[in-house]
Amino acid sequence: MKKIDAHVHLTPPCIEKRCEALKKTEPYWQLLADSPKNSFTDAEGLIAEMDRIGIDKSVVFGFSFLDPLLCREVNDYTLDAIKRYPDRLIGFMSVSPHDHNLESEIDRCHAGGLRGIGEMFPDGQKWDITDKAHTSPLIGLCAERNLPVMVHTNERVGHYYPGKVSTTPLEASRLAEHHPDATFIFAHWGGGLPFYELMKEIRHNNRNVYYDTAASIFLYDKAIFRVARELGVLDKVLFASDYPLVTPERYFDYIDTSGLSQEELEAVYHKNAEKLLGE
Repeated sequence: MKKIDAHVHLTPPCIEKRCEALKKTEPYWQLLADSPKNSFTDAEGLIAEMDRIGIDKSVVFGFSFLDPLLCREVNDYTLDAIKRYPDRLIGFMSVSPHDHNLESEIDRCHAGGLRGIGEMFPDGQKWDITDKAHTSPLIGLCAERNLPVMVHTNERVGHYYPGKVSTTPLEASRLAEHHPDATFIFAHWGGGLPFYELMKEIRHNNRNVYYDTAASIFLYDKAIFRVARELGVLDKVLFASDYPLVTPERYFDYIDTSGLSQEELEAVYHKNAEKLLGE
């Protein structure tokens, strides 16, 4: 079965070499880089893993830094990667919401073939996604260009882990409510936001929201896929691994034995992503 991994982090070698120095100026980078589970991969490492386990395409992006110059450096690498592997990699751009040249950077990356924004880290980038005035400059540009925006989210309950911050279903729902013309991908199952689509108000506000499964194996029983079907949101669920944190291979049995039909598996593994990205 065709598989598109919708959530993969690439780290340019030039960034990895400066890992320690960047910790001094980028607190969120330090939080994740210091995690014992953290790992880095470049484009070549990713392609080798995709070939090994049978991933057809991956949506790739770098780290979204506070510093716009670092984001630009990351984007240069992503642009180069999709040119070298055009049939395997779909690129998203990393942007800082505080970039004074935000529009020109988005247009530069879009012209180069990048097809979305993210993964945005609201806490790490000091971006209050509940404040419409704070989010409108970036989200407005994305909506005008039909670029989906991937946002890191997490559940409010349960154990702590590096990256578990204050971007929960409450904050994510506010973002979707404030920008009905934009398309969002709320990573990590939206921190549980799909469950609230039982509320008519939230279902309406989230009509342009997708949810990815990144890190799902650490958080949820595989029954979550059947629950998503019952909630009527399975057509908005994107297979995603969070590689290199965890190999996509670990998801295959988890998803394949979740109780979905062949047609539903195809939707999760690739058709939903193809619909979103125009593949």
